Amino acid sequence: MEHDKEKKIKKNKVLLVDDDPLIIRMYEYRLRHDGYEVLLAFDGEKAVIEAKAQLPDIILLDLMMPKMNGVETLKFLKKEPDTKNIPVIILTNLGDDPSYVNLTKEMGANDYLVKSEMSLKDLTQRVGSIIEKNDKK
Repeated sequence: MEHDKEKKIKKNKVLLVDDDPLIIRMYEYRLRHDGYEVLLAFDGEKAVIEAKAQLPDIILLDLMMPKMNGVETLKFLKKEPDTKNIPVIILTNLGDDPSYVNLTKEMGANDYLVKSEMSLKDLTQRVGSIIEKNDKK
């Protein structure tokens, strides 16, 4: 049974959206190491295009980005029929200001994580947990 679970995780697609190349490399490495297929976007506009084309199992979305910020991107994704049910985890360095947390959760984000306050292991555990919950729906 454990082997079946690992096989399932290995085929899950994660769309990682961040404009910081260092963050992208670090998160991409860990996610791939844990068996995820990782899709990349460096701004909100590319994230929307990639999400609609690839239909990932989950989206990890930074808030502060050029062209289309994370809030605008989240709003767009949650209005589109093809992407509205894809779980989204907000990843940010803005801290856990209740106004940001509440706004993004009201808009449909599944989780809100502060980059500086979590380990890569924590991130991949959250990703796995949210994908698993979404698969049961």
